[in-house]
Amino acid sequence: MIFIDTGAFLARYIERDQYHDVATEHWRVLQNVRRQCFTSNYVLDEAITLLARRSTYEFAAERARNLFESASLSILRPDENDELAALGLFQKYADQSVSFTDCISFVLMEQQNIKCVFSFDRHFRIAGFDVEP
Repeated sequence: MIFIDTGAFLARYIERDQYHDVATEHWRVLQNVRRQCFTSNYVLDEAITLLARRSTYEFAAERARNLFESASLSILRPDENDELAALGLFQKYADQSVSFTDCISFVLMEQQNIKCVFSFDRHFRIAGFDVEP
């Protein structure tokens, strides 16, 4: 199991992204080993918005539709208790300038016992998760 963070989606779809080549290769690896992928609606919100701003809204909408329809990607959705737990982490990691979306991810990953994340964000290491690639 692996959690997919915003940067992994952006790097996959934006050729000029600094991590594009590394991300593209890692996406191939994940597909080849049929690893179950998870993300959250918060991550997708962030990724779709940034993708639209860095390309076009049509391009972003097409990619989003594919992600929402994907059988190999499970989308986790936090409830109110998860959001409150994330708020606690948001305060805990305030000195690291962590995003609230990352804190939601931390909470959901802990709940689902997901130890590994596909990300280029140092905050996941700080929170104790294994980061790929």
